[in-house]
Parts: sequence; C-alpha cells; structure tokens
Amino acid sequence: MSSPSALQPQIYEIPAWPWLNELSRKAGRPITLAEVPSGILDALARAWDAVWLMGVWERSPAAREQALRFPFLQQAYREVLPDFSPEDVAGSPYAVHAYRVDAHLGGDEGLKIFREQLRRRGCKLILDYVPNHVARDHAWTREAPEAFLRGSEEDVLAEPLAFFRADGNVLAHGRDPNFPPWTDTAQLNAFSIRARELTAQTLRDLTAVCDGVRCDMAMLMLNGLFAQTWGERAGSRPGREFWEEVIAETKRDRPEFLFLAEAYWDKEWDLQQLGFDFCYDKRLYERLLQSRAEPVRAHLQADMLYQRRLLRFLENHDEPRVGAVLDPAPLRAATVLLFTLPGARLIHDGQLQGARVKLPVQLGRRPDEAPAPELEAWYQTVLENSLRAQTDADSWALCPVRAGEGGPNPWIAYQWRLGTQPWLLVVNYSPYPAQGSVEISGFDFGEKVWDFCDILNHKTYTHAGADLKKNGLYVALPAWQYHAFKIVPAA
Repeated sequence: MSSPSALQPQIYEIPAWPWLNELSRKAGRPITLAEVPSGILDALARAWDAVWLMGVWERSPAAREQALRFPFLQQAYREVLPDFSPEDVAGSPYAVHAYRVDAHLGGDEGLKIFREQLRRRGCKLILDYVPNHVARDHAWTREAPEAFLRGSEEDVLAEPLAFFRADGNVLAHGRDPNFPPWTDTAQLNAFSIRARELTAQTLRDLTAVCDGVRCDMAMLMLNGLFAQTWGERAGSRPGREFWEEVIAETKRDRPEFLFLAEAYWDKEWDLQQLGFDFCYDKRLYERLLQSRAEPVRAHLQADMLYQRRLLRFLENHDEPRVGAVLDPAPLRAATVLLFTLPGARLIHDGQLQGARVKLPVQLGRRPDEAPAPELEAWYQTVLENSLRAQTDADSWALCPVRAGEGGPNPWIAYQWRLGTQPWLLVVNYSPYPAQGSVEISGFDFGEKVWDFCDILNHKTYTHAGADLKKNGLYVALPAWQYHAFKIVPAA
C-alpha cells in the first residue's frame, strides 16, 4: 500500500465502462481490463491504496432495454452527451445480471489480469456488491424464487410499478422506502434463509477475485429497516442480522477482506458493529457543503472508534461533481480537511481534474471536459503531502480556537502525531477573514523556539514556546484559507 497506514486507506473510484471507453478512444482501439497501459496502473498504485472499479458485473439486457426506453433517462443522457446514441447506454450497473465480469470489459479473465497488475504494484481491488436486489432477469429469479420478496396477482394489478411476473411467480421490485421502486430489479428478502445462503456463497466467490466489496445501500438489509419497509410480506424476523451473518462467514476464511458500506440515515454505527470496516460519511459531506464550520466541528466530536471507520468523500458517482457545487476556494478548504481527517478517503475518477459533469450510471461514455491544470497541480500537491503527513487516528484531536470578536466561530483546527512528529491543521472555513488563537494540547513546548512549517503554502512561522503555552498559536487567515503545519524545533 502507498500510505503509511492500511487502517486509513485512500480509495479511488473508477467507473469501469466509461473509463475503458475513454482509454479505447485515446488508443484508437478497444482496451479491456487486460490491456490497461502500465503507465496508468503505475500512477494509480503510486497514489492510492485501493481502486474501487465500479460497475464491472454483467449488465442486464432487460435493464438496458428500460434504460433506453424511459423518456426521463433519455433527457438525462442528452444533457451530458448532446451527441448521445443508443450505443452509449450500457444499462444500470446496480441491476446485476450475474456476478461475472461483463464481456465488453474483458470478462473474468480480463479482471484477473487487471487485479494481478494492481497487486504487483501494492494496490488492492474493490468491487461492487448489491445486497438488496438483482436484475429482474437474473437467474436467481427462476432458480431460487424463495429468496425474493413475493407478491400475488392482486399485487401486480394494484401496484404494477412495485411488482412483476417472473416465470410463474410474482416478485417485488427492489426499493428504498423513500423512493419509487427500481423497476429494473427484483427485491431479495433479507429475512429469507435462501437469500442469505446465496449472498454468503457469492461473497465467498468474490474473495477469490478482489480484496473487498463496496455494498450498495447496505442499511436496507438491517432487520429493523427491512421490516419497516416490507412489513408482513418479509415474513418472520430472524434472530441474527443479515450482515452479522454474511460478513462473519466471509471473514472466517478471509479476515482481511474489506467491507465498505454505502450507508445513510445514521445507520453507520450499527453497520460498523455488524462487521463493516468502513461506512460512508454522508453527514460530513452534507455539512462541508453547507460551508459553515460549526456543524463540521460538531460532527468531528464523535468518538474516535466511530470516526476511524468512516469513509470520507466530497463526491462519488451518486453525488454531483464537487467542482460544480463548490466554488474554488471552499472546494480547496474542504479538500484539505478531507485528506487530513482520520478514517478512509474516497476520491472519484475525474475529481482531481476538476470534472463538473455528473454521469448517469447507465451511460458507458462520458463527455470530454476542459482541463483545469492549475487545480490538478494543486490537488497533486495535497495528495503528495497527505501521504507524507498521514493522519494518526490514535493521536488525532480537535483543537479549541478562541475566535475574534463577533459572529460565529469560523475555525476548524486539529492536531495529530506521526510517530513523534506533531502536525497541526487550521482552516478558516468561512467566506470572511478571521483571527484566532489555537490551543495545542498534549505537547510540551517548553522554553524552546519552534518553527511551524506550512507544507501546503510553503511558509514558515516561528514562535516561542513560552508564548505558545500562555496564549496559544495566533492565526489570521483570509476566507477559506488554511495552514498545514509540521512543527519542528527552530534551527
């Protein structure tokens, strides 16, 4: 792994189909997973501990047909691809037809070669697992209908968007209780013994082809939420949680196999207790986008046992491109926070190049976007220094900041050690200039003189230990600016 601590991996999400399409266009010939250029693999492994290759599984013909037919999807495609054609539609990667690699991407053999190339470079591979549902034409709907949420003919007639006929059975479409059903899917029954068996077997199979899975909408399979969503249709509630059962079985033979949860609705702690290594930190994402310091500080006061197992992000394939949501100055401030917080970090392909277009997941081609070389160079500096100053969750602590007079406190400050080396991050997370005094705890400055070396802004500030003990560290920063200090004795 490229980072000093495997406990805080930096994960890079790549949408497999559009990425290979782009590589193929640049090469002037089809490129599969078996043929990704070595220079690209080298660059990935230098920067990232793991690659999440999103959307490798076999796409559903039925789901693709729906993706081509629905007018609102057609409109979404044309908004991002004015020259859109039906060949650009691959179908949803979350309506899985089979857990084998789509032939278009190079099949299982192509993935095997791709993974081995990453492994040789010290980089792990993460793939998708979709626990809540499969494609409506998945083989399980015929071979194991007892694994699904069942309905009746009356249900099909009364709720034709929620139920469908499948080989003599009536099955429910997959759903999130807050939204309409996903009509290209079939809902698995989290309470079904057969569904749990199929899940456990599939995950065992996946341990042979990757190093971890990102589990889509993982909280939907919690016993309480599943019962709330489906009521009596789900049947008797099992004694054990779905995830407790299948994760324990998977990790029995592969304890190092990673489980990442897409999780919302404050269910992150519950999922961590059931075996997930990291869970989405949607709460931090939302608060950073509010562009106010106080809610971010409040979130960061949570117990470190919880925080160190969160997956922090500013964008992914489900969210808008952060470059289209935040102005450049708050974007940079949020990014500096992202790369210095405890926990895992998720970066989306194109994010570091300033991409602004959110791609519908059904599309297999993405538009060319104007380069942003200055932003990309800045991101590269942050990335390189984040590896150099890797956060240590055991020593990480928020720092109180006495703000200047008037208005809300705009400061987010925290300290940590890497070995014996102290570090301090201070961010003015507001649209106004600010002054303050940072209280640094647990470090004896004594009577020495200290250099505070800002590794991102390439400036050094010298302070007397006696003054630091008495008054704290005085800081004054323009709107959205930051210091990333390496603290060393003055020469």
